[in-house]
Amino acid sequence: MPELPEVESVRRQLSPELVGRTVVDVWWDPHPQQRFSDVGLVHGRRITDVTRRGKFLLCPLDEGPDGPLELVLHLGMTGSFRILQLAAPASPHLRARLDLDDGRSLRFTDPRRFGRVSVVPAGDYVGRVPTLVWLGPEPLTDDFDPDAFAAGLSRTNAPVKAALLNQRLVAGVGNIYADEALWRSRIHPASRRVGRTRAHRLHAAVREVLASSIEREGTTFRDYQMVNGESGRNADFLDAYGRAGLPCPRCATILRGAVVAARGTTYCPRCQRH
Repeated sequence: MPELPEVESVRRQLSPELVGRTVVDVWWDPHPQQRFSDVGLVHGRRITDVTRRGKFLLCPLDEGPDGPLELVLHLGMTGSFRILQLAAPASPHLRARLDLDDGRSLRFTDPRRFGRVSVVPAGDYVGRVPTLVWLGPEPLTDDFDPDAFAAGLSRTNAPVKAALLNQRLVAGVGNIYADEALWRSRIHPASRRVGRTRAHRLHAAVREVLASSIEREGTTFRDYQMVNGESGRNADFLDAYGRAGLPCPRCATILRGAVVAARGTTYCPRCQRH
């Protein structure tokens, strides 16, 4: 599933194409599911911004008779967005299409149907997009405080990787960047006790791996693509994730694979002692 760097890369490409544009027509997949809700309310509304919260894209809409609304977008596992001319042929996996006032359309394709396109009252996520209600701080902002992060880790008995993936202590970190940050900070992913010093080291590592991946426009293994159809360039720079059986870049010990928090996990048995 795309994580913060991938979603941020998509946001940066969507923003100049969508901000200021009015939606003049809309279509969405009639397949019944909660992930596509009230999409028709976007019709006739102008998109005023494209922001990101964790792994979600949020597009505020100009105020209309329904009050202030937000378009909420989520890539799911296999989703992608394109800006195409209205006459361009449709993908067989097209799930939503927003026609814009400049003769183009925003198209969302998603083979596995885990993505989301919803319109909600601005800021009202309870019962609609509950993840956004309790999402933790953005890791590349001052809200992601190292002491608060350390205190949060001290209050849980879950494996540290599970705590990272939970989204409550920090938003936007998924399997790839959890493995990378834990490797960089020399913490075993199954550790259940992370002291203040190691927590601060992990805090810095989370920021470093996310920032560097954003610079390379995310990590592509199979499905993730940006709006322009290109892949992220970060896969060749990973130190741990997906490299089980290969030498550790730091100490040359063979990296091991395991399952932690129900997710495939790679770590160095020498650098990251339990």
